[in-house]
Amino acid sequence: MTEKIIILDFGSQYTQLIGRAIREANVYCEIIPYNHSFDLSPDIRGIILSGSPFSVNDSNALVTDTRRFASLPLLGVCYGAQLLAKENGGKVEKSDKREYGRAKLKVEKHEGLFEGITTDSEVWMSHSDTIMELPSGYEVTASTTDIPIAAFQAKGLSHPVFGLQFHPEVYHSVEGKKILKNFLINICGCKADWTPSHFISDKVAEIKQLVGNGHVIMALSGGVDSTVAATLIHKAIGDRLHGIFVDHGLMRKDEHQEVLQIYQYMGLNVKGVDAKELYYSLLAGVTDPEKKRKIIGKTFIDIFDKEASQVKGVEFLGQGTIYPDVIESVSVHGPSVTIKSHHNVGGLPDTMKLKLVEPLRMLFKDEVRRIGRELGIPDNILNRHPFPGPGLGIRILGEITGERVRLLQEADDIFIKALKNSGLYATVWQAGAILLPVKSVGVMGDERTYESTVALRAVTSVDGMTADWARLDYDFLAEVSNNIINRVKGINRVVYDISSKPPATIEWE
Repeated sequence: MTEKIIILDFGSQYTQLIGRAIREANVYCEIIPYNHSFDLSPDIRGIILSGSPFSVNDSNALVTDTRRFASLPLLGVCYGAQLLAKENGGKVEKSDKREYGRAKLKVEKHEGLFEGITTDSEVWMSHSDTIMELPSGYEVTASTTDIPIAAFQAKGLSHPVFGLQFHPEVYHSVEGKKILKNFLINICGCKADWTPSHFISDKVAEIKQLVGNGHVIMALSGGVDSTVAATLIHKAIGDRLHGIFVDHGLMRKDEHQEVLQIYQYMGLNVKGVDAKELYYSLLAGVTDPEKKRKIIGKTFIDIFDKEASQVKGVEFLGQGTIYPDVIESVSVHGPSVTIKSHHNVGGLPDTMKLKLVEPLRMLFKDEVRRIGRELGIPDNILNRHPFPGPGLGIRILGEITGERVRLLQEADDIFIKALKNSGLYATVWQAGAILLPVKSVGVMGDERTYESTVALRAVTSVDGMTADWARLDYDFLAEVSNNIINRVKGINRVVYDISSKPPATIEWE
């Protein structure tokens, strides 16, 4: 039985960070909307109440009866702390000194959550309400210059209760992860034995039991998620996993052949489908971005459906869905749960009637890579930058033709190889080239040219939700630009995109 921590989500932008911090401490956790019911099973070691953009004093405040967790250790973070205080008879009011950003924590009791924490530890505040009075039986354990009650704990109760008005889960709280670890280990008594090898052995056994003697079909893309998921399924059922890898002609240069070779080396049962010409014919003359996406998605579904029908005895569909996909599709504001259907393959026809196998659906992206390393998946798959499902189709602005794909593939190949050769690839979260529907005048030798323009895009990010443009060295960019213009006939101008997300997006379409 795997021990776990439950995080009740009240809508904070930081809730996933709490989950990731707990997983990094080798403790399993699940994020559940505050208004969803769940069984208090024996494997639950503690409950964390997340922050929220709401006020506990709002008429539509998000509330839950924390008395139902009276047998378990409780930790409230920001809104969660204010909710615990108010529910038990304390007083929460709008603060006349809104505290946002870094603050120095004055630890008054070096015990419980603050065992081993320095007296003036730096933490991150983000709240406009504050706790004015604690309930009877509660005591202050830390304060700041502006907040008299920055942390508290209950005395004399049958179960430990703690509250923090700051966010221990964010990077700016210097000893925040240590505080969370104190809660997990010292207070909840977690063994911290949830490791990649532990996960793999449990998941392989689970897949074997689920699939039995059946067959699984799965769309593969060469990306991290689908490859790790396929490797886990293959470890459980061998060649009864049937992978389909569709080349829509919009991949990076030589990528289809290279990935198929890697899959063959890994021993995966994967069939490659060359559908380039079909895609190019369907996309001819189409310039609207949404129409291009729909054509690319629908054509993939049609091809996958056709290939799947040729495999006998298939009852299951494998997918590389990961935990952020699941979390983002669950509403905190209502009782219903709407999970993204067939997230990785764009929505398969109802006629297929396949049961899902999603071995990674409870893992974060960094955990997927840890599992992949434990499984021995090559680094050139595990360390790949994210790549959009429609591929270069949304990096070619305007009409998609075989020639325009070739131009972009060549330019993109020069850029990505330069990043790798210079040691910059690992410092960038995502990078690529975009072919613009713009031609400009140039001069090569004694001749004037009128050729295409390429934009280079490189960003730094943690999860892609926000991103900043990568400050690549000018000499590096100059060399890449020079190589593209000299080697790719048809391109005579290169520009670099210096917009961040928001307000821009990472992709151009």
